[in-house]
Amino acid sequence: MLTAECLPPASSDPEAVKKLASQLPPALDAVVISDNHHETRGSALACAALLAAQQIEPVLPLSTRDKNRVALESDVLGASALGVKNFLCMTGLHQSMGASPEAASVYDLDSAQLVEAIGKMTDSGLGINGRKLDNVPELFVGSTAHPFMSPIELSVLQLKKKVLAGADVVWTDPVFDVSGFEVWMQAVRESGLHKKIAIIASVLLLQNPKQAEIIRTKPTGKGITDIMIERLKQPTNGTSPGLVICAETIAAIKGIAGVRGIHLITGGSPALATQIISTAGLA
Repeated sequence: MLTAECLPPASSDPEAVKKLASQLPPALDAVVISDNHHETRGSALACAALLAAQQIEPVLPLSTRDKNRVALESDVLGASALGVKNFLCMTGLHQSMGASPEAASVYDLDSAQLVEAIGKMTDSGLGINGRKLDNVPELFVGSTAHPFMSPIELSVLQLKKKVLAGADVVWTDPVFDVSGFEVWMQAVRESGLHKKIAIIASVLLLQNPKQAEIIRTKPTGKGITDIMIERLKQPTNGTSPGLVICAETIAAIKGIAGVRGIHLITGGSPALATQIISTAGLA
């Protein structure tokens, strides 16, 4: 499976989403909509519905940071009615790190509880409060995984919790440290979880040394080495060093048993996603 990040236009014009749909690489199996991660954009739900109407398979993120259980259930039912069947359940970054630090957080549920709630809609036709729904929706439920959490046992335990809650798929944090990710995957395989859930490894394109330095200071930046940063500084007349590094990372990840797919993090740029697909031979 091949997925990529998709950024809703900061526009109220539906034609902007149609234009976005025309730019997305045809090799993608699905696009994961970004939901006001770093800045306020158009509605992720509306964008997902408009993309679905354009025959693009959207994955709608649901953040328990922003909405309580009533609003989350309402979004799931409304999105399903509009043709959106895939959901990514997340707790979400604290608001101080998000689009609006002044906004209030909710955290009525955690991501595993939301996974379980959506699973009950599909399996039993029951809403979050146990109310019988008018119909039983067919939904595909995803969540996130954190391979570089320490200790590794805690990370695997969190993954198991989401499997037991009913998740069908998880998208990982971006992978820079391939050897560390392989150690995590070995622990996942030993637990048998790779047979129960699809694991999609995320790869983030490093475009310049400054960006790499900033990401390296964050928990998800583990594995960005001095050598990588030096490579990003080298002049090039052809393929950018960042694309080459990204393609090398993808090739290494594809060789790890238990990985079911690749997710491209490009800041929502269809052009960059297209370049990665071409350079890495993913078409």
